[in-house]
Amino acid sequence: MAKSAKSFFRALYFPVSFVVVLWIMHIYKITFLDGYPSLGIYPRETFGLQGILTAPLSHGDFEHLISNSVPLLGSLFIIFLFYKRVAFLSFFLIYLLTGAAVWLFGREVFHIGASGVVYGLISFIFWSGVFRRNIKSIILSLVVVILYSGLLYGVLPTEDGISWESHLFGAIVGMFVAYLLRKLIEQDEVTRDPWIDEDDRENYYLGRDAFDFTKAEREQIRRNQNLDLDA
Repeated sequence: MAKSAKSFFRALYFPVSFVVVLWIMHIYKITFLDGYPSLGIYPRETFGLQGILTAPLSHGDFEHLISNSVPLLGSLFIIFLFYKRVAFLSFFLIYLLTGAAVWLFGREVFHIGASGVVYGLISFIFWSGVFRRNIKSIILSLVVVILYSGLLYGVLPTEDGISWESHLFGAIVGMFVAYLLRKLIEQDEVTRDPWIDEDDRENYYLGRDAFDFTKAEREQIRRNQNLDLDA
C-alpha cells in the first residue's frame, strides 16, 4: 500500500473509533439510564464535575448524535491527517478545557453532547491557519470556513435547549490551543530558506559574493587560493 494511502487510513482510525464510542455510549444510555442526563456537566456543582469527562459522550437523541458525529468525524480527520504531531494533544486539551469552561461559566442546567468539542476542533483548524501562516494551514483554514460557516450562529443564545455556552467556549478554547501549539510545526510545514545555508553554493550559477569584487580582485583571490593549495 502506498505511503499516502497508509497515512489516510491511519488518520481515520481515531476519528472513527471515537465516533463509534459515542454511538455505543448513546445506546447504553437510552438502554440502561432511561435517558437521564446524569453524564452531563452541571456548572459549579461537584456532582457536575464528572461531566467534563462524560458530557461529550452523552447525547439527547439520535438526531443530536448524528448532527455531532458528521462534523466531529470530518474535523478530527483533518487534524489527524495534517497535524499529526499535535493531533492527540490538541484533541484532549480541547476536550477537557471546553468542559472545564462550561462547568465554570455555563448556565445551571445539564450540558451534554460533543458539539463543544466540534466547535473547538473547527476553531483550532481555522486559527492554526492564522497563527502558523503557511500555505497548508491557510488552505485548511479556508476549507473549514467553507464547510462549517453555518455553525457560526451556534455560539449565540438563539435557540432553547441548545448549549450555546459549549459552542462558544469550545471556539475560544480551540483558538487558545491553536496559539499554544503554533510552534509545534509538522515536518511538511518546514520551509528551507536557501539564503540561510551559506555553504550551499552548488545551487547557484554565480557565487554569493560574485558582485562584491572587481574582476581583477577575483583573479587575485583565485591566484592566492591556488598558492595556498600548492604550498
